[in-house]
Amino acid sequence: MGERPGEELSHDAFLGGRLTLAQPLHGYRAGTDAVFLAAACPAAPGDSVLDLGCGVGTAALCLGTRVMDLRLAGLELQPAYAALARRNAAAADLPLEVVEGDLAAMPAALRGRSFDHVITNPPFFAASDPAAPDPGRATARQLGPVPLADWIAAALRRLRPGGGLTAIAPAERLADLLAPLNGSAGDIAVLPLASRVGRPAGRVIVRARKGARGPLRLAAPLIVHQGPAHLADGDDFSPEATAILRDGAPIVF
Repeated sequence: MGERPGEELSHDAFLGGRLTLAQPLHGYRAGTDAVFLAAACPAAPGDSVLDLGCGVGTAALCLGTRVMDLRLAGLELQPAYAALARRNAAAADLPLEVVEGDLAAMPAALRGRSFDHVITNPPFFAASDPAAPDPGRATARQLGPVPLADWIAAALRRLRPGGGLTAIAPAERLADLLAPLNGSAGDIAVLPLASRVGRPAGRVIVRARKGARGPLRLAAPLIVHQGPAHLADGDDFSPEATAILRDGAPIVF
């Protein structure tokens, strides 16, 4: 994918056009979740960041576009998506090291390393749920043999002491995100993402620090869209969401 003639790719603008990424027209396609994930990571210049399940590099490259001088790495199971991540990093002139491999058998290139931050948008559908018809999309979305708790535990193992984990997932998987943090991480903050005022949260962003002991904190929800319903063509993002998605603003919570 991304290298063979005749492939169907789109070239999509992120962060108001500051970043353009090649993605498959058919298959797993990154959207706002990856941008919100990147915006929520409190990385500072000079930090090292690992994106577990980096896909075509969207979250890592959005983060690298917002914060200068990061040392970026990504782990991706599917070779075609890993190839696109490398291509996208080169086009953006950002130093993203992409390692192909399985999180359940961490590649040697990552196994002996620790990072200041790990970010992840893990697969969230259970293996028993109906799979997407496209194999690439199904692999990116289905947990398969790796439970979500193991996914988060693997992220914690790649963090230095005091390092930060940032993850995004459907709100109904919050308990699965929090369980593996018990006893291993603290200073946990949960940010609900609600589509509109008065709607239940559809996504949550969870941040935690390895080895910390601070209490859990539930932040006020981020409202993604304006108004009670979508009434016209075009996006209707809230001012806060627009600043994140278009202007590259960080999410502070």
